[in-house]
Amino acid sequence: MTPLSVVQALSARRHAPVHQLDAPEIAVLRVDAAQPAHDDDRDWIGFAATLSPDHLVKALRGWWRCDAASVAAGGVLPVTLSGYVVAVLTGLQRWEKNFAGKHAFPEARLAGYVTDLAAPTTVITSDLDGDRRLAELLLGTRLASHSGGAIAYVTTNTATTG
Repeated sequence: MTPLSVVQALSARRHAPVHQLDAPEIAVLRVDAAQPAHDDDRDWIGFAATLSPDHLVKALRGWWRCDAASVAAGGVLPVTLSGYVVAVLTGLQRWEKNFAGKHAFPEARLAGYVTDLAAPTTVITSDLDGDRRLAELLLGTRLASHSGGAIAYVTTNTATTG
């Protein structure tokens, strides 16, 4: 059971300021709690704050059905658990496709992740300024996305030109 104070803190969390991102659309990876993976290249799939950064990036960087070029074009992949950004991946320029038509991003970098969502307490894991900025901007925020699968797409700027 989640304490009322935690529920209230989460419900008051600010929305992700996606309008501050450069791309007109970003992909969002919607995950569950980490479960053992049955893959050769990773031990876990999903998110757990207790995973090491190395295990976490492997658990989050693929294999999903997605438009890989669109994921890469966004330049950032926020990872959400129940609508809250719990990790941020960057370095998405290169992808691979497996026999099942799913994609992975083998050079993805973990820019940062949340170790306590209620506080929120974050760990920035990248030394690159752009990665750090994205992690600080997005971690712990609310980011609603809708999709039938693991990857959803969110418009970052609703302004139209004409």
